[in-house]
Amino acid sequence: MKEKAVVLYSGGLDSTTCLAEARADGFEPYALSFDYGQRHTVELEKARQNAIPAGAAEHRVMTMDLRIIGGSALTSELEVPKNRAMDDSIPITYVPARNTIFLSVALGWAEVLGAFDIYIGVNSLDYSGYPDCRPEFIAAFEKMANLATRAGVEGVRPLRIHTPLLHLTKGEIVRRALALDVDLKLTHSCYDPTPDGLACGECDSCLLRLKGFEEAGVEDPVPYFRRNRS
Repeated sequence: MKEKAVVLYSGGLDSTTCLAEARADGFEPYALSFDYGQRHTVELEKARQNAIPAGAAEHRVMTMDLRIIGGSALTSELEVPKNRAMDDSIPITYVPARNTIFLSVALGWAEVLGAFDIYIGVNSLDYSGYPDCRPEFIAAFEKMANLATRAGVEGVRPLRIHTPLLHLTKGEIVRRALALDVDLKLTHSCYDPTPDGLACGECDSCLLRLKGFEEAGVEDPVPYFRRNRS
């Protein structure tokens, strides 16, 4: 029997590629998504539709309401920035402690499943400046996880956080997705989609995604409401 791995799965390009990476590594992936009050619920609809077709053995959605604490354009009425020049500042689309919370829930499910591996599609090159996407954070969380679990305390085996996309550019992620036969038209990355679900084409996530496809030399198969072409 294949070993199990929990995969944080938003329905976007990175997490869908990460799910495919877990399968390629020989794991049976268990996909975990979050309905946390995000304004871009289209990604969650995509996740529900596509987790099993993308190869997950099971898909669960954890419901929580991060709008209670707010502090992000994704969980409040703050405007999502458009056509922003990328720099080293932390943008208003950063959701405070999101990856810490998500990894903690994934850690709990992994314990229940008897899994020792968690996959997350964080990236430290082409990303929006989020502090919880850095390798230092992942290393610190993995160390904490091995102090906070029964398996870690009993010395059964160490829990590992896998970040296969950590040091890839968006272009390299697109090429890796194609190599893994990911159906890219089923993914969604936009922070501020239109009411009918079209990607805006102007938020940070859309700009990074389009940059990746341009670098990879392939056409992005998802439709956009507005799309600037170079």
